[in-house]
Amino acid sequence: MGRRLLRFLLGFALALCVLGPIASAAPVPAATTDAALASKPGKEKAVLAGGCFWGMQAVFERVKGVTKTTAGYSGGTAWTATYDQVSSETTEHAESLEIVYDPSKITYGQLLRIFFSVAHNPTELNRQGPDVGPSYRSVIFYENKEQKRIADAYIAQLDAAKVFPKPIVTQVTPLKAFFPAEEYHQDYGIKNPDSRYFQVCDRPKIADLKAEFPDFFVEYKGRQ
Repeated sequence: MGRRLLRFLLGFALALCVLGPIASAAPVPAATTDAALASKPGKEKAVLAGGCFWGMQAVFERVKGVTKTTAGYSGGTAWTATYDQVSSETTEHAESLEIVYDPSKITYGQLLRIFFSVAHNPTELNRQGPDVGPSYRSVIFYENKEQKRIADAYIAQLDAAKVFPKPIVTQVTPLKAFFPAEEYHQDYGIKNPDSRYFQVCDRPKIADLKAEFPDFFVEYKGRQ
């Protein structure tokens, strides 16, 4: 394949990112079914998949109350949890993000609101922007019945209100395991701020987070 054609295809693919997450018919409302803020600090986990984990991490590592994020894989087996294998679209894995958060500062429902609002497009099936395949599907991997209850109720709430012009296709699936991705995938945007992919596909999500959720936005400079 010639270089001109490769450049054209890359440009066309990245142009899809400019469209960003699908415009909702109305602001994405808060979840009416949610856990209450905890009375004291603690640690809880959420595992979400919404396209390339670079962008997911770029958003959630800048959310107040989130103490740690790890890009990785969920849905498949341990021995297929490598980038080369997952990219083959034969492993059942989805590129995912493990989020450790303080439930006294942010709730599971508030995390899901950011997930549906700015982190990805929940109406695209097996793709996000230029990335196509089941490894880029939208999934909420729940750890317990409470997370499942909140996720199911929130999706039903958003669909009933017709917040999006198309139905939400996000799967709500029990978490079997989470496997961290290779180190070069962690904090990708911090390590590669001039990457064309990051500039076009992910930086706008950070801007949307800051604009839509100013009370939850925090600056992030990389792992300490």
